[in-house]
Amino acid sequence: MVNTLLQLESITFGYTDQPLFAGVNLALAAGDMAALLGPNGTGKTTLLMLATGALHPQRGRVMLNGHDLRSLPRRTIARQIAVVPQTFATPFAFTVRELVGLGRTPYTSFLGTEKAADRQAIEEALEATGVAALAGRIFNELSGGEKQRVALALALAQQPKLLLLDEPTAHLDLKYQIGVLELAQHLNRERGITIFATMHDLNLAARYFPRLILFQRGIVADGPPVEALQGRLLRRVYEVPVEIGILHGAEHLSILPPTSSSREQHTVPEHEPKQPHPAIHVIGGGGSAAILMRGLADADIPFSIGALNLGDSDHALAQRLAAEVISEQPYAPIASETAERVRAALRQAQAQIICPTLIGPGNLVLLRLALEAAQEKLPAILLEPSSAAFPESTHLPENPSTLARIAARDYTNGEGLAIYTALLSAGAQIAKDVPAAIDLLRAAVNSSHVAR
Repeated sequence: MVNTLLQLESITFGYTDQPLFAGVNLALAAGDMAALLGPNGTGKTTLLMLATGALHPQRGRVMLNGHDLRSLPRRTIARQIAVVPQTFATPFAFTVRELVGLGRTPYTSFLGTEKAADRQAIEEALEATGVAALAGRIFNELSGGEKQRVALALALAQQPKLLLLDEPTAHLDLKYQIGVLELAQHLNRERGITIFATMHDLNLAARYFPRLILFQRGIVADGPPVEALQGRLLRRVYEVPVEIGILHGAEHLSILPPTSSSREQHTVPEHEPKQPHPAIHVIGGGGSAAILMRGLADADIPFSIGALNLGDSDHALAQRLAAEVISEQPYAPIASETAERVRAALRQAQAQIICPTLIGPGNLVLLRLALEAAQEKLPAILLEPSSAAFPESTHLPENPSTLARIAARDYTNGEGLAIYTALLSAGAQIAKDVPAAIDLLRAAVNSSHVAR
């Protein structure tokens, strides 16, 4: 059962007669780590202020652990919610320890006497944020990154259940941006603190936050990065064309200007331990499966993939995210032994998905295996986004049909198209984007479990 910590119910708010947003519904469960994304002026910071009770909605209500925020004393709220603003300044020459000690205000008596529990909470907050060595320094003399960590320490001293971060990486260089977000990730994973942050950097948000909420005077999308960071949604919200993909050597979604040719290498941690029984088998290659793999990983759906030639642009990412990768030598045709491994993977899977890769003689064997499995009643999904890339020499009609798009990338004199046609006759379903594909795959896996 989901334990809802904070809930915004049909919230309407405006600073003038014109509402800034209306009818906003949002729930944060205990342990969530979510980022609120959107352009300036759309109400992200205002939504955070409503969540703390600093502002009150004109209509609707904010619930904290099932209680209307308006009915709770400020001290009670401060023991559960802590806020780190974009900029934090003080006109007084507080030392770092004195400033972090202010986080104990909700727990101290009228006289402000520090108890043993307060001192312990302060020391733990200083240690957790890596600023214990700065305890005797004057806060106003610190660097921007150090000040941000001290502000986090102050918030942690409150021992909150919910930590609200307003642009935690604003005005910081890359080192401190990464440091602050890794600290937030650690607090979420190791201490179970719910994190809700407004963010401008979509790439950092996709890297560190498993849940993204795209906001523009209302919620446009809410889900894992692969669902929230879709090109059509970002174009609508930010009014600028962007490309969504995965950079070579990385495993997380990246948002790029459409003219960018940058393919920088990134050092990333190994993925979670591989799972032994893949529910899905993926057939892809040439980068066609990259976003799907990221989506399956975000959805905790174990998958196998292959066969992929070593050096294929999907292969490196598959090694990080897939439970099983069936590999073949570079530029080599699919060997009979490799084909048998693919057949075995398909027999163990509960569904299969074929990505929109170019069709050549080398991967016909994989399509035939997919058809064989479909004819043996293994559910098949064809990922066929309407925005899929085609060879420049291909002239497609406006709004081409699925089969026309498949034919445009078929270099086998029609053999590939014939297999796709047979797959459709065998009951294969078409998914227009990755979220739709994941929904169909989930349904297929659930049906398989019910059948058992």
